[in-house]
Amino acid sequence: MRNTPCAVANLQHTMVSYTRNTRKLIRDLIEEQQKALEFLSSQIIDLMAKVNTLSSDVQRSNSDIFSVKPMESHGKDCSDIKETLGAVSPKIPSGIYIIQPENTDVSFEVFCEMDDMEGGWTVIQRRTDGLTDFKRMWSQYLDGFGHLPGEHWLGLRKIFSIVNQRNTRFQLHVSLISQDESTAYASYDSFWIEDETKFFAIHLGRYAGSAGDAFRGYDQEQNQDTAPFSTTDVDNDGCSPFCTFGDKAVESCSVNQNNTGWWFNQCGKANLNGSPMEQDFSTHSDIHWDTWTKNGTLVQIKSVTMKIRRVEIPNLK
Repeated sequence: MRNTPCAVANLQHTMVSYTRNTRKLIRDLIEEQQKALEFLSSQIIDLMAKVNTLSSDVQRSNSDIFSVKPMESHGKDCSDIKETLGAVSPKIPSGIYIIQPENTDVSFEVFCEMDDMEGGWTVIQRRTDGLTDFKRMWSQYLDGFGHLPGEHWLGLRKIFSIVNQRNTRFQLHVSLISQDESTAYASYDSFWIEDETKFFAIHLGRYAGSAGDAFRGYDQEQNQDTAPFSTTDVDNDGCSPFCTFGDKAVESCSVNQNNTGWWFNQCGKANLNGSPMEQDFSTHSDIHWDTWTKNGTLVQIKSVTMKIRRVEIPNLK
């Protein structure tokens, strides 16, 4: 029994030593794990920085690829630019140019179509994918909106300044593409609009084409030639107090047709500012040109471009 205290003391010493060693081992393991975590954390931070750098590089690259920068070439309109540049360059690219129409104090950007039908076309409207919202108020249709290389409305004031230059006449060309990739066009040998006091009323010359003359339609009541421009907040559509559209009464053609602006006359047979994503024939909220038919059925339109070009006028040079 005399050895018992010694045995207990030895056991206690052993347990204390074991506990100390265990604690030291745990501390060492924690320190090693902490160092490993700090190392991994630093690697993650480095990787995130590299990812951010690569992302910025990709964005800059995409911006360089897809952005269309204005070309510093001035003229009164795209026809004038083509005539000027055509004298020094056989190939003039389509793209964004800066123009300043005659008798205007400001210049602005337009998209010039230089490849199609001998070029010189100023695009005043383009509708393709429906991603640009054409549900706009009067002020926005005045000044224009959208992205010039893609969907856009140039603006009534800008269109007016182009087509009302002295000693000029402009033609209008409407290019249509259907949902099944069929094509058609409507061309007018003269096109101009009145000033803002007359709500930019449209005036069209003789028609030619394969899509039919939807601007004039089939009867005088819905003839949109000479009609003033209308939006939801500036209503000039001739519906007083309402128009009959199919079997329904319509107080506002703009409201009925997806809140878009257009040269409505009791609604009429054309509205190229509708949405290519809409196919609701009860409201006509889609792009429509109701003289373009196949086998007696209205063609569903996917995209449209409206563009204008100068027409040579004899004895005015």
